[in-house]
Amino acid sequence: MKARIFQPPKTATQSGTARTKEWRLEFDPAAARYVEPLMGWTGSRNTMGQVSMCFPDKDSAVAFAVKHRLAYEVEEPPPKRTQRKSYADNFAFRRES
Repeated sequence: MKARIFQPPKTATQSGTARTKEWRLEFDPAAARYVEPLMGWTGSRNTMGQVSMCFPDKDSAVAFAVKHRLAYEVEEPPPKRTQRKSYADNFAFRRES
């Protein structure tokens, strides 16, 4: 079973950077999901797909995986690009509508 260590992106409804600095360890699905014939629900026989652990930094997540002998893969987050904006630019004469 392989673990994936990554830093989750902020959600679409999130404007700040809260809860985006933590690292998460999740397990990849070992088996394919199936559709339960009676109710039509999607199910899985692997309960490790429900496990998600949060860590304050990447090193502690990797240390946890090494300590428990888990095969892991680290996904580095893309570089963050910030664009400086000013409220006064909304009313500038050079602004195109």
